[in-house]
Amino acid sequence: MHKLLSKSTSQYIRDRPIDTSAQPKYMTLEEFNSLSAEDQHAALERCCGAQHWVKQMLGKAPFSSKDQLLYFADYLWDNANEESWLEAFSHHPKIGDIESLAKKYANTKQWAEGEQQGVQSADKTILEKLATGNQAYEEKFGYIFIVCATGKSASEMLDLLNQRLSNDEDDEIFIAMKEQQKITKIRLEKLFDNPNAMSQITTHVLDTSLGKPGEGIHIQLEEKRDGQWQTIGEGTTDADGRVADLLDATTLLDPATYRMVFDTAAYFSATEREAFYPTVVIYFQTTDDSHYHVPLLLNPFGYSTYRGS
Repeated sequence: MHKLLSKSTSQYIRDRPIDTSAQPKYMTLEEFNSLSAEDQHAALERCCGAQHWVKQMLGKAPFSSKDQLLYFADYLWDNANEESWLEAFSHHPKIGDIESLAKKYANTKQWAEGEQQGVQSADKTILEKLATGNQAYEEKFGYIFIVCATGKSASEMLDLLNQRLSNDEDDEIFIAMKEQQKITKIRLEKLFDNPNAMSQITTHVLDTSLGKPGEGIHIQLEEKRDGQWQTIGEGTTDADGRVADLLDATTLLDPATYRMVFDTAAYFSATEREAFYPTVVIYFQTTDDSHYHVPLLLNPFGYSTYRGS
C-alpha cells in the first residue's frame, strides 16, 4: 500500500456533498469570474476534487482567458504533492462501478457517466474482469485505478488496467496523476464549452434529385473497436440537411479510420421514392484534431462525397 494511505482514506473525502443543481453545464469565463468564491470553488471541484489545487486555482482568479486558466490548471497540478493526487483520486467512482455514480459522486455524476460510456455498454464478462482487476489494483497500490476513460472501450480499459498492475508504486502514481490531469482538462473544457460549437465531425446531405437538403436522415458515426464497428455518435439531419452534433464539441478523435452510416432507405421511403442504395456508408480517415466535414450528395440511384470545410 502506498505510504500516504497509512492514514484513513476517508480523510481525503469530503463529507459534505456539493450542491451543483443550480450550476449550469456551461458558463462563459466572464460568468465564472463573476461568481462568488464559494460557487467558483464548487465549479472547480467538479473538475478536480483536490482541495489544495482548487484553493490555489482560486488564488489565480480572475482569469483573463480560458488558455490562462488551463495553463494554471496544469502548472498547479504538476507541482501538487501526492496527498493532493490521492485526494483527487478518491473523488472518482471505480471504472465499471456505475452504481456508485449515484451515491458519493453525485456532483460529477453526469460527466463520469459520459466518461465511462464505453463501460456501460460492455458485456458482463468484461465488467467482471474489470471489477476483479480493480480490486487487485487497489490492494496493491492503495487507491482506485485512475484512467482517462473518455473514448475508450471497456476492453481497452481492461488492457490498460492489466498492463499497469505490473508497475511499481512510484511509476504508477505518476501515471495515475497524469491521467487525472487529462480528466481535469476535459472537465474544464466542458465547464466552459460553447453549446453552439460544432463537433469535430460534421456532415451535410444534399438531395441532388430534388435540389434540396436531405432532411430527416438518421446518421451513425462509427469506430472500429475490438474488431467490431461501434457507434460513437449519431444524429438526424435538420431542415438544412446538416448534423452539427455527432460528437460532443469537446471530444477529439484519435487519428484513425471511421465511417458514417446513412439510413437512406427510410429517407426515400418517407418521400415515396424507390432507391437503389438502402444504406450509404462513407469511410474516412482523420490525421489530426482539426475539423472534418464529410458531405453526401445523394439521389435515388447514386451518391458521391468529398471532404468539405
